[in-house]
Amino acid sequence: MLIKAGVDISRLRPEIRKKLSAIEQIILSRDNEEMVITSTYEGDHGAGSLHYGNLAVDIRQRKAMSYALKDIKAWLGKDYDVVEKKDHIHIEYDPK
Repeated sequence: MLIKAGVDISRLRPEIRKKLSAIEQIILSRDNEEMVITSTYEGDHGAGSLHYGNLAVDIRQRKAMSYALKDIKAWLGKDYDVVEKKDHIHIEYDPK
């Protein structure tokens, strides 16, 4: 797992942080490459974003992200939102 310079994962709540290794394993098994954490709380996010509550992370990989997307969604389950954006995957813990 790579972490973009300036990104701090130390504040992530356990609901997200404990899932990162498994998410990386899914990406490695589907696409044979490492994921890069590109954002947690830092940066500009929408008002009310769970990034600011340390409950969201953005990741990217070099290949098309959609290969692992379904597997990540299935593994995390209904308490997580997994959204493919233009240049990253946004993952947040947001139980309904």
